[in-house]
Parts: sequence; C-alpha cells; structure tokens
Amino acid sequence: MTMTDTEVHTSRVIVAPRERVFAAWTDPDQLARWWGPKGFSNTFHRFELRPEGIWEFTMHGPNGMGFNNTCVFKRIEPPGYLEFDHLKEMHFYKAMVTFTEVAEGTRIDWIMRFDTAEELAPVRMFIERANEENMDKLEMLLKGERVQRFEG
Repeated sequence: MTMTDTEVHTSRVIVAPRERVFAAWTDPDQLARWWGPKGFSNTFHRFELRPEGIWEFTMHGPNGMGFNNTCVFKRIEPPGYLEFDHLKEMHFYKAMVTFTEVAEGTRIDWIMRFDTAEELAPVRMFIERANEENMDKLEMLLKGERVQRFEG
C-alpha cells in the first residue's frame, strides 16, 4: 500500500479471472455481499451501473448503526476500470479501480483520492485497514463461488 497526502492506494492479486473480479465489483448482488469492512453488511437501495448512475446503500455496522452512502459512477470500462465518486455520508472521495490480468489471476489497484490532506488524515488508518478487510471479503467470495462452480 502506497500513499500520498490525499490518496490511499490498495493493491491485491486475486486468483480469479479479470471478468469475474470486475463482475464482483459491478454486480449489485455480489457487491452487497462483500463491500465494507469486516463485520459490516449492506442494503442497496439504488444501483445504476452507467456513467452518472447513482449507487445508494446503507452499510450496517457490527454495533447496529446504519451509515448511508451515495456514490455516482463516472467511468465503467469492463473488465479493466471502474471509477466512482463517493459523495456522502462520511466523506467525499474519488475511487479509481484498475483490474489487470496477471499470471496469478487479477491485480486490483484501488486508489481513493480525497480533496485535501486534512480530510484524509483523520480517517487514513481506518481506511487502510477497512480496504484490506474489503479485499479479504472479496477474495473469500470469489474463492467460494469458484469452488461451487467447479464442484457442481
């Protein structure tokens, strides 16, 4: 994980085809199952996968609190790139996610860009940990679905 004053970079190689990994980020049924840190779940209210489309959801924390989120998709280039703006409730950032085929499967490079260093500084440690937990959950989802597909 590398960083600048306004960005958090998270990278992970997932043992799955690029199309599968991209689908896990863009299919609301799959995305709702893994998005968010450990212990969080989601209720999606609106998911319009198109430029300027809205993604509204509530993240449910392990303590029972709900966190409302609104994102706007900016660029969708299957299966290699996804970009969206996270508008509220906690903080604004631009998410830029690149999916690259590698020998082991798919490399995900996820950049979260905040407007200022002052906005990012108080949440940086949480975001770094939460992004790794997100990737762990994605990896588990994809491993589980791969196993089911080959066993069936």
